[in-house]
Amino acid sequence: FANWLVLPIRRLIHATDQVAAGNFYVQVPTRKGESDLAHLSGTFNGMTQELRAQHDRLVATSDMMDKRRRFTEAVLAGVSSGVIGIDAKGAITVLNPSAEKLLPRGEKSTPPLGARLDDLLPSVDPLVAEAREGRHRLVQGQISLARGTGERQVSVRVTKETAGDAAEGYVITLDDITDLVSAQRSAAWADVARRIAHEIKNPLTPIQLSAERLKRKYGRFITSDREVFDQCTNTIIRQVDDIKRMVDEFSSFARTPKPVLEESEVTDVAKHVIFLMQVARPDIDFVVDVPDTPLKARFDHRLIGQALTNIVKNATEAMEAKAGGERGKVIVTVTKSKDEIINIDVRDTGRGFPKSERQKLLEPYTTTRKEGTGLGLAIVGRILEEHGGGIELLDHLDAQGNQIGAWVRLWFPANFESETSAISDEVVQPMPKASTLETASVENEPEGLS
Repeated sequence: FANWLVLPIRRLIHATDQVAAGNFYVQVPTRKGESDLAHLSGTFNGMTQELRAQHDRLVATSDMMDKRRRFTEAVLAGVSSGVIGIDAKGAITVLNPSAEKLLPRGEKSTPPLGARLDDLLPSVDPLVAEAREGRHRLVQGQISLARGTGERQVSVRVTKETAGDAAEGYVITLDDITDLVSAQRSAAWADVARRIAHEIKNPLTPIQLSAERLKRKYGRFITSDREVFDQCTNTIIRQVDDIKRMVDEFSSFARTPKPVLEESEVTDVAKHVIFLMQVARPDIDFVVDVPDTPLKARFDHRLIGQALTNIVKNATEAMEAKAGGERGKVIVTVTKSKDEIINIDVRDTGRGFPKSERQKLLEPYTTTRKEGTGLGLAIVGRILEEHGGGIELLDHLDAQGNQIGAWVRLWFPANFESETSAISDEVVQPMPKASTLETASVENEPEGLS
């Protein structure tokens, strides 16, 4: 009788783990009849079907929002950061410093006046040609420029200077709108997430209640493996809570967290996060490199702790996906620069970041992991922005310059003053406790429960 009862529960544990990791396509076998197990399995399958349907709607809505992006970009027509003036033959006559940063050149060289624009920035030339041949005085467009480790989206505005019927030259304004495009997508996702988060939560309650009823009603009849039965039902309840927390991430992303700034020790956050991860992942080497002297700053201890926990957790998962079976290593370094900027660097020996479109990883629902939700880095970015800082995705290199993993830098000013110090508990979940992280070792043990 125990095996008859425990086996489907084990299947539910495995399936619940997959759903918690973002796999909404998992299903469990169902039994005929009116038993609680049959009801629980059917409810679980219904939940995953609903999750999958909602996920598909999110993707479709994102595509629709992306098509509307150009309309919003038109608002930037009169805002320029880079200015280039060219004559009727395409030779550069005016070039400001902001425009110089967008042109390909060596670190110490400056594009000379008189150089042809189509040689330095050929992607702009079609817009200039359209302005030259068309009837309109103003031509607008958008181009992609590969710079550093990623692509930058640049809004281009070409204005024709005329004398009578002849064109004397063109004024080209360039505005880096990469962050704006990302913000537009984030706003679209936040709106969708806000609408459907409550719908995803609906099937979780009957699952949790069914598991609690199993434990309460049948627990006294289990004479053998009672500990296993309790562990399995407790795992279901705990994993449902994990899924609820994942849904809460949808809601938290839809709001902007407002930090409660207090003077605190930055190194304590790093040490605490690494201690918890060492307990949860003894198979990985963790190194904390912090100053011996106190490192004080004004920040929200809970939010920065959550951000660092997310980054370190991502690092451990990246090393799981790396082939070779080598023991992974995570190095966390905390420093303060001369200009009073706190830097928290997390380096790992995992598979590293992709070379192209790296900045898109900071956008919601963008991930390189098959079962990832794509919300973690987006929320981390929002937290750092609310501290006046940011997040950088870099390459972890060895002494020979070869990539050996990923490097994430979290930075914020040590003496940042926020406009508000109020924050709701609904905005961001608190930093995980040791008991929560320890469940990572339990979630992978169903085969050893018998």
